[in-house]
Amino acid sequence: MKGLFIVIEGPDGAGKSTIAKKIGEYFSAKGRQIEFTREPGGTNISEKIRDLILDKSNKEMDYKTEALLYAAARAQLVSQKIIPWLKSGKIVISERYVYSSLVYQGIGRNLGIEEIKKINDFGTSGLNPDMVLFFDIDPKKALERKLNIDGGDRIENENISFHKSVYEGYKKIANNYSNIITIDAQRSVDEIFEDVKSIINNL
Repeated sequence: MKGLFIVIEGPDGAGKSTIAKKIGEYFSAKGRQIEFTREPGGTNISEKIRDLILDKSNKEMDYKTEALLYAAARAQLVSQKIIPWLKSGKIVISERYVYSSLVYQGIGRNLGIEEIKKINDFGTSGLNPDMVLFFDIDPKKALERKLNIDGGDRIENENISFHKSVYEGYKKIANNYSNIITIDAQRSVDEIFEDVKSIINNL
């Protein structure tokens, strides 16, 4: 494909949206066309699935249902938006992708990384990003930041042990995937972005 697919991963409240915007501005200044998206969401269908997943009243949702809904939202986003964007030569910047499901559902929910990978490989037709930036930040600190802003959604309001398990999951998969680059996200936005720019330029 002609485009470039960049994914930003990390705990809730890690500052993904801020850096995604700065990456977009950086590429736009170089004359590239940029598309932003988030997960779950990004299309009308995916956003409706997002509402189901994150609704705090859906406390009875089975973990398998949760995992399948994430995969379904992602499948729609990839087929309807991401693949056409990449084919047209655009740079796609996504907040979260398959890696979130591997750690949140595969590890955090104890459903198994391989099981989650299978349903997502099917849903995405095996589409892999060119680069994944993992924002490494203490999950308790990041979560407190997020909850203080808007009170959080159903997943964000899980207990801290769940979020610590997710964080350890990110650390684990970062060692197993060659396209994941770890970024120290406990610094200022400017310091983080300087690192990101260096990585992008090397890519």
